[in-house]
Amino acid sequence: MADPKGFLKTRERELPARRPIPIRLMDWKEVYEQGDPTQLRRQAGRCMDCGVPFCHQGCPLGNLIPEWNDLMYQGEGRAAIERLHLTNNFPEFTGRLCPAPCESACVLGINQPAVTIKQVEVSIIDQAFNNGWVEPHPPERLTGKTVAVVGSGPAGLAAAQQLTRAGHTVAVYERDDRIGGLLRYGIPDFKMEKRHIDLRIGQMQAEGTRFRAGVNIGVDITWDELRRRYDAVVVATGALVPRDLPVPGREVHGVHFAMEYLVQANRVAAGESVFDQITAEGKHVVVLGGGDTGADCIGTAHRQGAASVTSLAIGKQPPLARGEHQPWPMQPTLFEVSSAHEEGGDRTYLASTVEFVRNGAGEVCAVRVAETEFVDGKRLPKAGTERDIPADLVLLALGFTGPETEELGSQLGIPTDARGNVVRSGEYHTDREGVFVAGDAGRGQSLIVWAIAEGRAAAAAVDEYLEGQTVLPAPVKPTDRGFSL
Repeated sequence: MADPKGFLKTRERELPARRPIPIRLMDWKEVYEQGDPTQLRRQAGRCMDCGVPFCHQGCPLGNLIPEWNDLMYQGEGRAAIERLHLTNNFPEFTGRLCPAPCESACVLGINQPAVTIKQVEVSIIDQAFNNGWVEPHPPERLTGKTVAVVGSGPAGLAAAQQLTRAGHTVAVYERDDRIGGLLRYGIPDFKMEKRHIDLRIGQMQAEGTRFRAGVNIGVDITWDELRRRYDAVVVATGALVPRDLPVPGREVHGVHFAMEYLVQANRVAAGESVFDQITAEGKHVVVLGGGDTGADCIGTAHRQGAASVTSLAIGKQPPLARGEHQPWPMQPTLFEVSSAHEEGGDRTYLASTVEFVRNGAGEVCAVRVAETEFVDGKRLPKAGTERDIPADLVLLALGFTGPETEELGSQLGIPTDARGNVVRSGEYHTDREGVFVAGDAGRGQSLIVWAIAEGRAAAAAVDEYLEGQTVLPAPVKPTDRGFSL
């Protein structure tokens, strides 16, 4: 273990400070300041010698958390990244973007603040990149088998890296002009700068993975043609169909899906020019949805110079502490203040959207909301409580309903389930020979850590399909959902 008395000597969580708000709103850089090595060592030392480290089970990847906490406490950064990479291909992504279910399952969290697992993780990989410890691992031999991976988000990249290292010739297809999926264009730079993607892509290219950006499978190349070209195909296209809100006035100008807005903002932040960009500059912005995507919209609107930002959520404000219905080690739903919320704006709960109000020019000018009431388990607007919130720009951050499957179904005949997800077996195989599904395309909208875990597991299934056996790890099954009591 790390420090045998660490959790007794240091009882509080310590995280790197966020940059001052007025300064960070002037740029798109990540919000956290440089971490203090002494603080990091002290926090890693809080990790206990648990008889059963539940953090292993809390993490879908099965990260060996106590082991690399101990190594970081001992100052063994190179050994720590080797241990971390055994289970996680991309800790630079999860260490910034994952909501850390491992921390909810931390045994110390029963009666103290949990170990800062996520911060230790990202510090390990940042130190490794800075010191040149992240090296390519090309295969010792090639199998002569070829695999196409469609989608370059975390699931697709994880599957591609595992299969390349197993000796297969892998090509990753991405319909956008650059590799990364929603990591590239859906996540603002203030949460994760894109240099982290580029560094990892460089490693994968050196290992032999081939990337084909700007190719829309199903349109530029049919799915059937792709299947004939390759010995196996992995569908890792994500769940990108946004959830709409069909209320009166939905068609008015100025109401947009969150991803329309965020993708454009990320392109501009990368130095591109976007014609007729959706921007929050000088506008009263209303964001519908209280999740991570909504917070991304809030932080982006602040940096674009919005006149005001209001966030609306239809449900109740989550509690500050773990409720009885979500006992340890489950991941609880808690009220959190992200960096974007810290930067300003109003957060309103129990707000049901009734109508988007238009002005004489046919543009949105207000969002009409009513207080949410619960009737027979349903959330409904309470009559007589309606009020208007000024709005020049409305962003729908209500989540996603499933993957885009029209071409996949028509060209390969692969069915979807009742939730709109691609149907697959317990080994990630669809009912089309040689076609596999990983990540959100098969499980629905989920966490980045689940996407990477499924990408790794699907790679093991593909390798076994091609070679008759595999030594690749398979951390999860498609039916896994984490802790359930």
